[in-house]
Amino acid sequence: MSTRTLPLEDHLYDYVKSVSLREPPIFELCRLETARLPMGQMQISPEQGQFLAFLVELIGAKTAIEIGTFTGYSSLWIASALPDRGCLLCCDISEPWTAVARRYWEEARLMHKIELHVEPALQMLDGLVGHADASFDFAFIDADKQNYDAYYEGILRLIRPGGLIAIDNVLWSGKVADWTVSDPDTEAIRQLNNKLHDDDRVSLTLVPIGDGMTLLRKR
Repeated sequence: MSTRTLPLEDHLYDYVKSVSLREPPIFELCRLETARLPMGQMQISPEQGQFLAFLVELIGAKTAIEIGTFTGYSSLWIASALPDRGCLLCCDISEPWTAVARRYWEEARLMHKIELHVEPALQMLDGLVGHADASFDFAFIDADKQNYDAYYEGILRLIRPGGLIAIDNVLWSGKVADWTVSDPDTEAIRQLNNKLHDDDRVSLTLVPIGDGMTLLRKR
């Protein structure tokens, strides 16, 4: 018998969701609206969202940061798992996308836990470094791929020892393992994956969920 991860064909994927997914109705509405957008494929899957919330709850996170908010689906899950006085700092460069996010945060009654920055993420991260109160328990990176390494380094400076970082799209639809593909995004993810494998500042595991998610615990 193979010890590899099972391929999730449609019928098995539907079964996994049927016995695992507990997606609140307002989260589902956000996901479905996002799916109709021209860039809707950028959104994480519902089982990924629930997995993020599970991780936040598991480590008892009170503060979190998200690089790449889009229409707010992932932040709904993360914020929902934070305590009532917890805080999720979100960053994105798009006013139209984050306007959708704000609407769903309000409808889900999670706005009081979320602080939104509409600005380049590297600019925001640079501003946070050096502030005594800028320390996070959890981070999620899901933005432009060519800046992934810079985002990781910035987040690593801000995450507390023992804090958890999740990085999305690390399998990049399988292109990272196809050596005939060498576009800038694929190369950036491929190089980061190799770097993380050898980075002794963190413990890591790559989880084959969605488009691949690497989890890193700061040592």
